[in-house]
Amino acid sequence: MSLDQITVFALLAVIMVFFVWGRFRYDLVAFGGLIVAVLLGLVPSKDAFDGFSSSAVITVAAVLVISRGLELSGVIDRVARFVVPHVESLTIQIGSLSGFAAALSAIMNNVGALALLMPATLDAAKKLKRSPSLLLMPLSFGSILGGLITLIGTPPNIIIAAYREEALGAPFQMFDFTPVGAAVALTGVVYLAFVGWRLLPSERASSSATDELFEIDAYVAEVIVAEGSPAIGQRISDLDSTADAADVRITGLIRGHQKILHNVRRTKIRVKDVILLEAGPTELDKFAHKLGLEVKGDIVKSRELFSSEDVILVEAVVSADSRVIGRVIGDLRLKSRHGLNLLGVSRRGKPIRKQLHKVEFQSGDVLLLQALQEDLANRFQRLGLLPLAERKIDMGRRDQAWMAALLLGGAVVLASLGVLSLTIALAMAAFGMVLLNIVPLRELYDSIDWPVIVLVGAMIPIGGALVTTGSTELIADLILLTSDSLSSALILTLLLVVTMTLSDVMNNVATAVVMAPVGLSIANQLSLNPDAFLMAVAVGASSAFLTPIGHKNNALVMGPGGYHFGDYWRMGLPLEVVVVMVSVPVILMVFPLSIA
Repeated sequence: MSLDQITVFALLAVIMVFFVWGRFRYDLVAFGGLIVAVLLGLVPSKDAFDGFSSSAVITVAAVLVISRGLELSGVIDRVARFVVPHVESLTIQIGSLSGFAAALSAIMNNVGALALLMPATLDAAKKLKRSPSLLLMPLSFGSILGGLITLIGTPPNIIIAAYREEALGAPFQMFDFTPVGAAVALTGVVYLAFVGWRLLPSERASSSATDELFEIDAYVAEVIVAEGSPAIGQRISDLDSTADAADVRITGLIRGHQKILHNVRRTKIRVKDVILLEAGPTELDKFAHKLGLEVKGDIVKSRELFSSEDVILVEAVVSADSRVIGRVIGDLRLKSRHGLNLLGVSRRGKPIRKQLHKVEFQSGDVLLLQALQEDLANRFQRLGLLPLAERKIDMGRRDQAWMAALLLGGAVVLASLGVLSLTIALAMAAFGMVLLNIVPLRELYDSIDWPVIVLVGAMIPIGGALVTTGSTELIADLILLTSDSLSSALILTLLLVVTMTLSDVMNNVATAVVMAPVGLSIANQLSLNPDAFLMAVAVGASSAFLTPIGHKNNALVMGPGGYHFGDYWRMGLPLEVVVVMVSVPVILMVFPLSIA
Protein backbone atom coordinates (compact mmCIF):
# COMPACT_ATOMS: atom_id res chain seq x y z
CA MET A 1 0.00 0.00 0.00
CA SER A 2 1.11 3.53 -0.74
CA LEU A 3 1.32 6.22 1.93
CA ASP A 4 -1.78 7.95 0.55
CA GLN A 5 -3.74 4.69 0.74
CA ILE A 6 -2.66 4.08 4.33
CA THR A 7 -3.60 7.66 5.20
CA VAL A 8 -7.06 7.53 3.60
CA PHE A 9 -7.84 4.18 5.26
CA ALA A 10 -6.72 5.57 8.63
CA LEU A 11 -8.91 8.63 8.13
CA LEU A 12 -11.92 6.49 7.22
CA ALA A 13 -11.31 4.30 10.27
CA VAL A 14 -11.30 7.35 12.54
CA ILE A 15 -14.47 8.69 10.91
CA MET A 16 -16.15 5.32 11.39
CA VAL A 17 -15.14 5.19 15.06
CA PHE A 18 -16.67 8.62 15.64
CA PHE A 19 -19.83 7.57 13.79
CA VAL A 20 -20.20 4.51 16.02
CA TRP A 21 -19.31 6.43 19.19
CA GLY A 22 -22.05 8.94 18.53
CA ARG A 23 -20.61 11.59 20.85
CA PHE A 24 -20.51 14.13 18.01
CA ARG A 25 -23.09 14.64 15.29
CA TYR A 26 -22.29 12.78 12.08
CA ASP A 27 -22.33 15.94 9.96
CA LEU A 28 -19.62 17.49 12.16
CA VAL A 29 -17.61 14.28 11.97
CA ALA A 30 -17.89 14.16 8.16
CA PHE A 31 -17.04 17.84 7.73
CA GLY A 32 -14.09 17.49 10.11
CA GLY A 33 -12.95 14.47 8.11
CA LEU A 34 -13.13 16.53 4.92
CA ILE A 35 -10.97 19.29 6.41
CA VAL A 36 -8.41 16.73 7.59
CA ALA A 37 -8.42 15.12 4.13
CA VAL A 38 -7.62 18.51 2.58
CA LEU A 39 -4.84 19.20 5.09
CA LEU A 40 -3.34 15.78 4.40
CA GLY A 41 -3.40 16.37 0.64
CA LEU A 42 -5.93 13.59 -0.03
CA VAL A 43 -8.45 16.07 -1.42
CA PRO A 44 -7.18 19.07 -3.46
CA SER A 45 -8.15 22.41 -1.92
CA LYS A 46 -9.94 23.48 -5.10
CA ASP A 47 -12.13 20.36 -4.95
CA ALA A 48 -12.84 20.45 -1.21
CA PHE A 49 -16.41 21.70 -1.50
CA ASP A 50 -17.36 20.24 -4.87
CA GLY A 51 -19.60 17.80 -3.05
CA PHE A 52 -21.95 20.61 -2.07
CA SER A 53 -22.54 21.41 -5.74
CA SER A 54 -23.42 17.79 -6.52
CA SER A 55 -26.86 17.05 -7.95
CA ALA A 56 -27.28 14.59 -5.08
CA VAL A 57 -27.25 17.44 -2.55
CA ILE A 58 -29.88 19.43 -4.46
CA THR A 59 -32.03 16.33 -4.93
CA VAL A 60 -31.94 15.44 -1.22
CA ALA A 61 -32.84 19.03 -0.26
CA ALA A 62 -35.73 19.11 -2.74
CA VAL A 63 -37.10 15.79 -1.48
CA LEU A 64 -37.03 17.10 2.10
CA VAL A 65 -38.97 20.24 1.14
CA ILE A 66 -41.51 18.17 -0.80
CA SER A 67 -41.86 15.80 2.17
CA ARG A 68 -42.58 18.78 4.40
CA GLY A 69 -45.20 19.98 1.92
CA LEU A 70 -46.94 16.60 1.93
CA GLU A 71 -46.95 16.69 5.72
CA LEU A 72 -48.26 20.25 6.10
CA SER A 73 -50.91 19.88 3.42
CA GLY A 74 -52.55 17.00 5.23
CA VAL A 75 -52.25 14.53 2.35
CA ILE A 76 -50.76 11.85 4.56
CA ASP A 77 -53.03 12.50 7.54
CA ARG A 78 -56.16 11.95 5.48
CA VAL A 79 -54.91 8.62 4.17
CA ALA A 80 -53.43 7.52 7.51
CA ARG A 81 -56.79 7.77 9.26
CA PHE A 82 -58.04 4.91 7.10
CA VAL A 83 -54.86 2.88 7.04
CA VAL A 84 -53.89 2.75 10.74
CA PRO A 85 -56.32 0.05 11.89
CA HIS A 86 -57.65 -0.46 15.40
CA VAL A 87 -58.05 -4.21 14.96
CA GLU A 88 -57.63 -7.12 17.31
CA SER A 89 -55.43 -9.05 14.89
CA LEU A 90 -51.84 -8.01 15.58
CA THR A 91 -50.71 -9.52 12.27
CA ILE A 92 -53.17 -7.41 10.27
CA GLN A 93 -52.32 -4.30 12.26
CA ILE A 94 -48.55 -4.69 11.80
CA GLY A 95 -48.96 -5.58 8.13
CA SER A 96 -51.10 -2.50 7.50
CA LEU A 97 -48.85 -0.14 9.45
CA SER A 98 -45.53 -1.33 8.05
CA GLY A 99 -46.97 -1.67 4.54
CA PHE A 100 -48.32 1.88 4.55
CA ALA A 101 -45.04 3.15 6.02
CA ALA A 102 -43.19 1.43 3.18
CA ALA A 103 -45.48 2.92 0.52
CA LEU A 104 -45.17 6.36 2.08
CA SER A 105 -41.39 6.15 2.32
CA ALA A 106 -41.18 5.44 -1.40
CA ILE A 107 -42.28 9.01 -2.17
CA MET A 108 -40.99 11.01 0.81
CA ASN A 109 -38.25 11.10 3.41
CA ASN A 110 -38.57 7.96 5.54
CA VAL A 111 -37.87 9.80 8.80
CA GLY A 112 -40.77 12.11 7.98
CA ALA A 113 -42.97 9.13 7.16
CA LEU A 114 -42.23 7.56 10.53
CA ALA A 115 -42.81 10.86 12.36
CA LEU A 116 -46.25 11.17 10.74
CA LEU A 117 -47.33 7.61 11.52
CA MET A 118 -45.87 7.16 15.01
CA PRO A 119 -48.52 9.23 16.86
CA ALA A 120 -51.38 7.34 15.18
CA THR A 121 -49.64 4.06 15.97
CA LEU A 122 -49.26 4.93 19.66
CA ASP A 123 -52.91 6.02 19.78
CA ALA A 124 -54.01 2.71 18.25
CA ALA A 125 -51.88 0.79 20.77
CA LYS A 126 -53.43 2.67 23.72
CA LYS A 127 -57.00 2.10 22.53
CA LEU A 128 -56.35 -1.61 22.14
CA LYS A 129 -54.33 -1.76 25.40
CA ARG A 130 -51.48 -3.18 23.34
CA SER A 131 -47.81 -2.56 23.97
CA PRO A 132 -46.44 -0.08 21.41
CA SER A 133 -43.23 -2.13 21.48
CA LEU A 134 -44.97 -4.66 19.25
CA LEU A 135 -45.78 -2.00 16.65
CA LEU A 136 -43.03 0.61 16.58
CA MET A 137 -40.07 -1.51 15.47
CA PRO A 138 -42.05 -3.04 12.56
CA LEU A 139 -43.17 0.50 11.70
CA SER A 140 -39.56 1.70 11.65
CA PHE A 141 -38.33 -1.26 9.62
CA GLY A 142 -41.24 -0.88 7.17
CA SER A 143 -40.38 2.76 6.56
CA ILE A 144 -36.74 1.83 5.91
CA LEU A 145 -37.75 -0.92 3.48
CA GLY A 146 -39.98 1.47 1.56
CA GLY A 147 -37.06 3.77 0.85
CA LEU A 148 -35.63 1.07 -1.43
CA ILE A 149 -38.51 1.33 -3.89
CA THR A 150 -37.69 4.59 -5.70
CA LEU A 151 -34.77 6.89 -6.33
CA ILE A 152 -36.17 9.53 -3.96
CA GLY A 153 -37.05 7.05 -1.22
CA THR A 154 -33.75 7.34 0.63
CA PRO A 155 -30.55 9.42 0.30
CA PRO A 156 -28.32 6.37 -0.48
CA ASN A 157 -30.33 5.76 -3.67
CA ILE A 158 -29.78 9.37 -4.68
CA ILE A 159 -26.05 9.01 -3.95
CA ILE A 160 -25.81 5.83 -6.03
CA ALA A 161 -27.69 7.41 -8.94
CA ALA A 162 -25.44 10.49 -8.89
CA TYR A 163 -22.31 8.32 -8.72
CA ARG A 164 -23.50 6.27 -11.69
CA GLU A 165 -23.93 9.49 -13.69
CA GLU A 166 -20.40 10.59 -12.79
CA ALA A 167 -18.80 7.21 -13.50
CA LEU A 168 -20.88 5.86 -16.39
CA GLY A 169 -22.39 8.96 -17.93
CA ALA A 170 -26.05 8.46 -16.96
CA PRO A 171 -27.83 8.19 -13.60
CA PHE A 172 -30.30 5.58 -12.45
CA GLN A 173 -33.83 6.76 -13.22
CA MET A 174 -36.71 7.19 -10.79
CA PHE A 175 -38.08 3.66 -11.03
CA ASP A 176 -34.91 1.71 -11.83
CA PHE A 177 -34.84 0.76 -8.14
CA THR A 178 -38.47 -0.39 -8.09
CA PRO A 179 -38.26 -4.06 -9.19
CA VAL A 180 -35.67 -4.90 -6.55
CA GLY A 181 -36.94 -2.49 -3.90
CA ALA A 182 -40.59 -3.46 -4.22
CA ALA A 183 -39.81 -7.17 -4.01
CA VAL A 184 -37.66 -6.65 -0.90
CA ALA A 185 -40.19 -4.31 0.73
CA LEU A 186 -43.15 -6.60 0.10
CA THR A 187 -41.35 -9.68 1.42
CA GLY A 188 -40.03 -7.71 4.38
CA VAL A 189 -43.49 -6.47 5.35
CA VAL A 190 -44.85 -10.04 5.21
CA TYR A 191 -42.00 -11.15 7.48
CA LEU A 192 -42.67 -8.31 9.94
CA ALA A 193 -46.40 -9.08 10.07
CA PHE A 194 -46.18 -12.84 10.52
CA VAL A 195 -42.80 -13.50 12.16
CA GLY A 196 -40.81 -10.43 13.16
CA TRP A 197 -42.82 -9.20 16.17
CA ARG A 198 -42.80 -12.69 17.67
CA LEU A 199 -39.01 -12.52 18.04
CA LEU A 200 -39.05 -9.64 20.52
CA PRO A 201 -38.48 -10.52 24.20
CA SER A 202 -41.74 -11.43 25.94
CA GLU A 203 -41.44 -8.56 28.43
CA ARG A 204 -41.74 -6.04 25.57
CA ALA A 205 -45.21 -7.38 24.77
CA SER A 206 -46.44 -6.78 28.32
CA SER A 207 -45.05 -3.32 28.99
CA SER A 208 -45.18 0.18 27.57
CA ALA A 209 -42.30 2.60 27.70
CA THR A 210 -44.64 5.58 27.85
CA ASP A 211 -47.33 4.46 30.29
CA GLU A 212 -45.07 4.70 33.32
CA LEU A 213 -43.92 8.16 32.31
CA PHE A 214 -47.39 9.53 31.76
CA GLU A 215 -48.82 8.29 35.07
CA ILE A 216 -48.02 11.45 37.02
CA ASP A 217 -51.17 11.57 39.16
CA ALA A 218 -49.25 10.34 42.21
CA TYR A 219 -46.89 13.31 41.86
CA VAL A 220 -49.53 16.05 41.68
CA ALA A 221 -49.27 18.39 44.68
CA GLU A 222 -50.54 21.76 45.90
CA VAL A 223 -48.96 24.10 48.44
CA ILE A 224 -50.52 27.19 50.00
CA VAL A 225 -48.51 30.41 50.38
CA ALA A 226 -48.75 31.26 54.08
CA GLU A 227 -48.25 34.59 55.82
CA GLY A 228 -44.56 35.46 56.11
CA SER A 229 -43.44 33.15 53.30
CA PRO A 230 -40.27 34.42 51.55
CA ALA A 231 -42.00 33.55 48.25
CA ILE A 232 -44.45 36.45 48.63
CA GLY A 233 -43.74 39.19 46.09
CA GLN A 234 -41.48 36.99 43.97
CA ARG A 235 -42.33 35.87 40.48
CA ILE A 236 -42.80 32.14 39.84
CA SER A 237 -39.66 32.22 37.65
CA ASP A 238 -37.67 33.46 40.67
CA LEU A 239 -38.29 30.12 42.38
CA ASP A 240 -36.54 28.07 39.67
CA SER A 241 -33.28 27.58 41.57
CA THR A 242 -35.10 26.58 44.78
CA ALA A 243 -37.36 24.20 42.85
CA ASP A 244 -34.40 22.61 41.05
CA ALA A 245 -32.53 22.16 44.33
CA ALA A 246 -35.55 20.42 45.84
CA ASP A 247 -36.19 18.45 42.62
CA VAL A 248 -39.67 19.95 42.20
CA ARG A 249 -41.45 21.14 39.02
CA ILE A 250 -43.72 24.19 39.30
CA THR A 251 -46.61 23.76 36.86
CA GLY A 252 -49.07 26.56 37.69
CA LEU A 253 -50.88 28.61 40.28
CA ILE A 254 -54.44 28.92 41.63
CA ARG A 255 -55.61 32.32 42.85
CA GLY A 256 -59.11 32.30 44.29
CA HIS A 257 -60.96 29.96 41.94
CA GLN A 258 -58.87 30.80 38.88
CA LYS A 259 -56.19 28.45 37.61
CA ILE A 260 -53.26 30.32 36.04
CA LEU A 261 -51.06 28.31 33.67
CA HIS A 262 -50.50 30.71 30.77
CA ASN A 263 -47.68 33.18 31.54
CA VAL A 264 -47.58 31.85 35.10
CA ARG A 265 -43.81 32.43 35.28
CA ARG A 266 -44.35 36.19 35.23
CA THR A 267 -46.99 36.09 37.97
CA LYS A 268 -46.08 37.62 41.35
CA ILE A 269 -46.94 35.40 44.29
CA ARG A 270 -49.46 36.57 46.89
CA VAL A 271 -50.60 35.30 50.28
CA LYS A 272 -53.04 32.37 50.04
CA ASP A 273 -52.04 31.59 46.44
CA VAL A 274 -51.94 27.87 45.73
CA ILE A 275 -48.85 26.74 43.81
CA LEU A 276 -49.26 23.63 41.65
CA LEU A 277 -46.34 21.22 41.72
CA GLU A 278 -45.12 17.92 40.41
CA ALA A 279 -43.11 16.36 43.22
CA GLY A 280 -42.56 13.27 45.31
CA PRO A 281 -43.35 13.34 49.05
CA THR A 282 -39.76 13.96 50.23
CA GLU A 283 -39.10 16.62 47.61
CA LEU A 284 -42.42 18.31 48.36
CA ASP A 285 -41.62 18.58 52.08
CA LYS A 286 -38.17 19.99 51.32
CA PHE A 287 -39.56 22.67 48.97
CA ALA A 288 -42.42 23.63 51.30
CA HIS A 289 -40.12 23.93 54.33
CA LYS A 290 -37.63 26.10 52.42
CA LEU A 291 -40.29 28.65 51.39
CA GLY A 292 -42.65 28.43 54.35
CA LEU A 293 -45.49 26.84 52.40
CA GLU A 294 -48.33 24.67 53.66
CA VAL A 295 -48.93 21.36 51.93
CA LYS A 296 -52.56 20.90 50.92
CA GLY A 297 -53.67 17.33 51.43
CA ASP A 298 -57.29 17.23 50.30
CA ILE A 299 -56.81 17.56 46.52
CA VAL A 300 -57.94 15.56 43.54
CA LYS A 301 -54.73 14.18 42.10
CA SER A 302 -55.03 14.37 38.33
CA ARG A 303 -52.81 15.39 35.44
CA GLU A 304 -55.71 17.55 34.25
CA LEU A 305 -54.69 19.99 36.98
CA PHE A 306 -51.61 20.79 34.87
CA SER A 307 -53.51 21.64 31.68
CA SER A 308 -56.10 24.14 30.45
CA GLU A 309 -57.61 25.38 27.19
CA ASP A 310 -54.33 26.88 26.02
CA VAL A 311 -51.77 24.90 28.05
CA ILE A 312 -51.41 21.18 27.43
CA LEU A 313 -49.37 18.18 28.49
CA VAL A 314 -47.64 16.70 25.47
CA GLU A 315 -45.24 13.82 24.90
CA ALA A 316 -42.36 14.16 22.46
CA VAL A 317 -39.34 12.11 21.41
CA VAL A 318 -35.85 13.52 20.89
CA SER A 319 -34.86 13.05 17.24
CA ALA A 320 -31.41 11.90 16.13
CA ASP A 321 -30.49 15.43 14.99
CA SER A 322 -32.09 17.33 17.85
CA ARG A 323 -30.40 20.44 19.22
CA VAL A 324 -31.04 19.22 22.77
CA ILE A 325 -28.84 16.09 22.53
CA GLY A 326 -25.91 16.24 24.93
CA ARG A 327 -27.30 19.30 26.70
CA VAL A 328 -29.10 19.78 30.03
CA ILE A 329 -32.22 21.78 30.74
CA GLY A 330 -30.34 24.61 32.43
CA ASP A 331 -28.22 25.20 29.34
CA LEU A 332 -31.23 25.11 27.01
CA ARG A 333 -33.43 27.41 29.09
CA LEU A 334 -36.46 25.40 28.04
CA LYS A 335 -38.81 27.37 30.27
CA SER A 336 -37.66 30.94 29.67
CA ARG A 337 -36.72 30.71 25.99
CA HIS A 338 -38.98 27.99 24.59
CA GLY A 339 -41.91 27.97 27.03
CA LEU A 340 -41.57 24.24 27.72
CA ASN A 341 -41.81 22.86 31.25
CA LEU A 342 -40.21 19.42 31.51
CA LEU A 343 -42.11 17.12 33.87
CA GLY A 344 -40.56 13.76 33.08
CA VAL A 345 -38.15 11.78 30.92
CA SER A 346 -38.32 8.16 29.82
CA ARG A 347 -35.18 6.50 28.53
CA ARG A 348 -35.38 3.02 27.03
CA GLY A 349 -38.60 2.37 28.88
CA LYS A 350 -37.40 3.53 32.30
CA PRO A 351 -38.78 6.80 33.76
CA ILE A 352 -36.38 9.40 35.12
CA ARG A 353 -37.90 11.67 37.77
CA LYS A 354 -34.94 12.69 39.91
CA GLN A 355 -32.82 15.76 39.18
CA LEU A 356 -34.41 16.47 35.81
CA HIS A 357 -32.59 19.80 35.59
CA LYS A 358 -29.34 17.83 35.42
CA VAL A 359 -30.42 15.23 32.85
CA GLU A 360 -28.35 15.22 29.65
CA PHE A 361 -30.69 14.47 26.78
CA GLN A 362 -30.08 11.56 24.41
CA SER A 363 -31.57 10.60 21.06
CA GLY A 364 -34.75 8.59 21.57
CA ASP A 365 -35.59 10.05 24.99
CA VAL A 366 -39.31 10.53 25.54
CA LEU A 367 -40.17 13.84 27.22
CA LEU A 368 -43.34 14.82 29.06
CA LEU A 369 -43.77 18.57 28.61
CA GLN A 370 -46.20 21.21 29.78
CA ALA A 371 -46.50 23.73 26.95
CA LEU A 372 -48.58 26.47 25.41
CA GLN A 373 -50.45 25.06 22.41
CA GLU A 374 -49.82 28.16 20.32
CA ASP A 375 -46.82 27.77 18.00
CA LEU A 376 -45.93 24.45 19.63
CA ALA A 377 -45.16 22.79 16.28
CA ASN A 378 -42.57 25.43 15.42
CA ARG A 379 -40.95 25.15 18.85
CA PHE A 380 -40.67 21.41 18.51
CA GLN A 381 -39.26 21.75 15.01
CA ARG A 382 -36.59 24.20 16.14
CA LEU A 383 -35.51 21.88 18.93
CA GLY A 384 -35.75 18.65 16.93
CA LEU A 385 -38.57 17.12 18.98
CA LEU A 386 -41.29 14.94 17.46
CA PRO A 387 -44.73 14.91 19.12
CA LEU A 388 -46.20 11.56 20.08
CA ALA A 389 -49.83 12.70 19.88
CA GLU A 390 -51.91 12.88 16.73
CA ARG A 391 -52.20 16.37 15.36
CA LYS A 392 -55.50 17.92 14.37
CA ILE A 393 -56.18 17.98 10.65
CA ASP A 394 -57.11 21.33 9.14
CA MET A 395 -59.83 20.29 6.74
CA GLY A 396 -59.72 23.75 5.19
CA ARG A 397 -56.45 22.87 3.44
CA ARG A 398 -57.96 20.25 1.14
CA ASP A 399 -57.03 22.26 -1.98
CA GLN A 400 -53.42 22.40 -0.81
CA ALA A 401 -53.44 18.64 -0.25
CA TRP A 402 -54.44 17.99 -3.84
CA MET A 403 -51.97 20.58 -5.11
CA ALA A 404 -49.10 19.06 -3.10
CA ALA A 405 -49.87 15.62 -4.53
CA LEU A 406 -50.12 17.10 -8.03
CA LEU A 407 -46.75 18.86 -7.76
CA LEU A 408 -45.00 15.65 -6.71
CA GLY A 409 -46.81 13.56 -9.30
CA GLY A 410 -46.00 16.07 -12.03
CA ALA A 411 -42.31 16.05 -11.12
CA VAL A 412 -42.19 12.26 -11.24
CA VAL A 413 -43.97 12.13 -14.61
CA LEU A 414 -41.73 14.79 -16.19
CA ALA A 415 -38.61 13.01 -14.95
CA SER A 416 -39.87 9.56 -16.00
CA LEU A 417 -40.64 10.78 -19.53
CA GLY A 418 -37.20 12.34 -19.81
CA VAL A 419 -38.60 15.85 -20.25
CA LEU A 420 -36.52 17.08 -17.31
CA SER A 421 -33.81 15.59 -15.17
CA LEU A 422 -35.10 14.32 -11.83
CA THR A 423 -33.11 16.95 -9.93
CA ILE A 424 -34.65 19.81 -11.92
CA ALA A 425 -38.15 18.31 -11.74
CA LEU A 426 -37.98 17.88 -7.96
CA ALA A 427 -36.47 21.35 -7.51
CA MET A 428 -39.40 22.80 -9.48
CA ALA A 429 -41.87 20.87 -7.31
CA ALA A 430 -40.18 22.13 -4.15
CA PHE A 431 -40.26 25.69 -5.48
CA GLY A 432 -43.95 25.25 -6.27
CA MET A 433 -44.61 24.12 -2.70
CA VAL A 434 -43.12 27.38 -1.44
CA LEU A 435 -44.68 29.58 -4.13
CA LEU A 436 -48.17 28.26 -3.32
CA ASN A 437 -47.49 28.59 0.42
CA ILE A 438 -47.91 24.88 1.00
CA VAL A 439 -44.54 25.16 2.72
CA PRO A 440 -44.51 28.67 4.24
CA LEU A 441 -41.40 30.64 3.43
CA ARG A 442 -40.54 30.92 7.12
CA GLU A 443 -40.45 27.09 7.30
CA LEU A 444 -38.53 26.50 4.08
CA TYR A 445 -35.07 26.19 5.56
CA ASP A 446 -36.35 24.48 8.71
CA SER A 447 -37.80 21.71 6.53
CA ILE A 448 -34.35 20.79 5.19
CA ASP A 449 -32.34 18.35 7.28
CA TRP A 450 -29.09 20.32 7.12
CA PRO A 451 -26.96 17.69 8.89
CA VAL A 452 -27.79 15.29 6.03
CA ILE A 453 -26.91 17.96 3.45
CA VAL A 454 -23.56 18.62 5.16
CA LEU A 455 -22.92 14.88 5.46
CA VAL A 456 -23.54 14.27 1.75
CA GLY A 457 -21.50 17.30 0.65
CA ALA A 458 -18.58 16.39 2.92
CA MET A 459 -18.46 12.67 2.20
CA ILE A 460 -18.49 12.93 -1.61
CA PRO A 461 -14.91 14.37 -1.80
CA ILE A 462 -13.74 11.79 0.76
CA GLY A 463 -15.22 9.08 -1.45
CA GLY A 464 -13.40 10.68 -4.36
CA ALA A 465 -10.14 10.41 -2.41
CA LEU A 466 -10.70 6.65 -2.18
CA VAL A 467 -10.83 6.53 -5.96
CA THR A 468 -7.91 8.86 -6.73
CA THR A 469 -5.58 7.05 -4.30
CA GLY A 470 -6.47 3.66 -5.76
CA SER A 471 -7.96 2.56 -2.45
CA THR A 472 -11.23 1.36 -3.99
CA GLU A 473 -9.31 -1.03 -6.22
CA LEU A 474 -7.43 -2.24 -3.16
CA ILE A 475 -10.67 -2.98 -1.30
CA ALA A 476 -12.07 -4.64 -4.41
CA ASP A 477 -8.94 -6.78 -4.73
CA LEU A 478 -9.28 -7.85 -1.10
CA ILE A 479 -12.92 -8.85 -1.59
CA LEU A 480 -12.06 -10.73 -4.78
CA LEU A 481 -9.10 -12.42 -3.08
CA THR A 482 -11.24 -13.69 -0.22
CA SER A 483 -13.85 -14.92 -2.70
CA ASP A 484 -11.49 -16.33 -5.30
CA SER A 485 -13.34 -19.62 -5.66
CA LEU A 486 -16.82 -18.09 -5.55
CA SER A 487 -19.13 -17.52 -8.49
CA SER A 488 -19.95 -14.02 -9.68
CA ALA A 489 -23.38 -14.21 -8.03
CA LEU A 490 -21.82 -15.07 -4.67
CA ILE A 491 -19.32 -12.21 -5.02
CA LEU A 492 -22.29 -9.90 -5.60
CA THR A 493 -23.90 -11.34 -2.46
CA LEU A 494 -20.69 -10.80 -0.48
CA LEU A 495 -20.61 -7.14 -1.57
CA LEU A 496 -24.21 -6.74 -0.43
CA VAL A 497 -23.50 -8.31 2.97
CA VAL A 498 -20.36 -6.20 3.53
CA THR A 499 -22.28 -3.02 2.65
CA MET A 500 -25.17 -4.03 4.89
CA THR A 501 -22.81 -4.70 7.79
CA LEU A 502 -21.17 -1.29 7.40
CA SER A 503 -24.58 0.40 7.30
CA ASP A 504 -25.51 -1.14 10.65
CA VAL A 505 -22.73 0.78 12.39
CA MET A 506 -22.10 3.72 10.05
CA ASN A 507 -24.46 6.30 8.56
CA ASN A 508 -26.11 4.94 5.40
CA VAL A 509 -25.11 7.95 3.28
CA ALA A 510 -21.46 7.50 4.24
CA THR A 511 -21.74 3.78 3.51
CA ALA A 512 -23.12 4.45 0.03
CA VAL A 513 -20.37 7.00 -0.74
CA VAL A 514 -17.62 4.58 0.33
CA MET A 515 -18.99 1.36 -1.18
CA ALA A 516 -20.29 2.59 -4.56
CA PRO A 517 -16.76 2.98 -6.03
CA VAL A 518 -15.84 -0.42 -4.57
CA GLY A 519 -18.82 -2.07 -6.27
CA LEU A 520 -17.95 -0.46 -9.60
CA SER A 521 -14.30 -1.53 -9.27
CA ILE A 522 -15.30 -5.15 -8.65
CA ALA A 523 -17.61 -5.10 -11.67
CA ASN A 524 -14.87 -3.64 -13.87
CA GLN A 525 -12.25 -6.16 -12.75
CA LEU A 526 -14.64 -9.03 -13.47
CA SER A 527 -15.97 -7.41 -16.68
CA LEU A 528 -19.53 -7.70 -15.34
CA ASN A 529 -22.56 -5.42 -15.43
CA PRO A 530 -21.79 -2.51 -13.07
CA ASP A 531 -25.49 -1.79 -12.52
CA ALA A 532 -25.93 -5.05 -10.65
CA PHE A 533 -23.15 -4.20 -8.22
CA LEU A 534 -24.29 -0.60 -7.74
CA MET A 535 -27.80 -1.87 -7.03
CA ALA A 536 -26.41 -4.30 -4.45
CA VAL A 537 -24.66 -1.39 -2.73
CA ALA A 538 -27.91 0.62 -2.78
CA VAL A 539 -29.85 -2.20 -1.13
CA GLY A 540 -27.13 -2.89 1.42
CA ALA A 541 -26.63 0.76 2.38
CA SER A 542 -30.32 1.16 3.22
CA SER A 543 -30.76 -2.11 5.10
CA ALA A 544 -29.74 -1.17 8.63
CA PHE A 545 -31.79 -3.32 10.99
CA LEU A 546 -29.33 -4.66 13.59
CA THR A 547 -28.77 -1.61 15.77
CA PRO A 548 -30.53 1.61 16.84
CA ILE A 549 -27.59 3.65 15.52
CA GLY A 550 -27.72 2.31 11.96
CA HIS A 551 -30.69 4.46 10.97
CA LYS A 552 -32.43 7.50 12.45
CA ASN A 553 -35.78 5.71 12.47
CA ASN A 554 -34.41 2.96 14.68
CA ALA A 555 -33.17 5.55 17.17
CA LEU A 556 -36.52 7.38 17.12
CA VAL A 557 -38.58 4.37 18.20
CA MET A 558 -36.13 3.19 20.86
CA GLY A 559 -37.53 5.44 23.61
CA PRO A 560 -41.27 5.22 22.87
CA GLY A 561 -40.94 1.47 22.32
CA GLY A 562 -38.83 0.87 25.42
CA TYR A 563 -36.38 -1.19 23.37
CA HIS A 564 -32.95 -2.32 24.49
CA PHE A 565 -29.94 -2.26 22.16
CA GLY A 566 -30.07 -6.03 21.73
CA ASP A 567 -33.73 -6.10 20.71
CA TYR A 568 -32.94 -4.86 17.22
CA TRP A 569 -30.88 -7.80 16.05
CA ARG A 570 -33.57 -10.24 17.23
CA MET A 571 -36.01 -8.91 14.66
CA GLY A 572 -33.43 -7.33 12.35
CA LEU A 573 -31.02 -10.21 11.67
CA PRO A 574 -33.62 -12.52 10.10
CA LEU A 575 -34.91 -9.52 8.14
CA GLU A 576 -31.44 -8.86 6.74
CA VAL A 577 -31.27 -12.53 5.71
CA VAL A 578 -34.63 -12.10 3.96
CA VAL A 579 -33.33 -8.97 2.20
CA VAL A 580 -30.29 -10.85 0.89
CA MET A 581 -32.30 -13.93 -0.20
CA VAL A 582 -34.83 -11.83 -2.11
CA SER A 583 -32.70 -9.00 -3.50
CA VAL A 584 -29.87 -11.04 -5.05
CA PRO A 585 -32.05 -13.18 -7.38
CA VAL A 586 -34.10 -10.12 -8.41
CA ILE A 587 -30.95 -8.07 -9.08
CA LEU A 588 -29.57 -10.90 -11.22
CA MET A 589 -32.84 -11.12 -13.14
CA VAL A 590 -33.29 -7.35 -13.72
CA PHE A 591 -29.59 -6.52 -14.17
CA PRO A 592 -27.93 -9.61 -15.74
CA LEU A 593 -24.26 -9.91 -14.83
CA SER A 594 -23.04 -10.55 -18.35
CA ILE A 595 -22.45 -7.47 -20.51
CA ALA A 596 -23.86 -7.87 -24.02
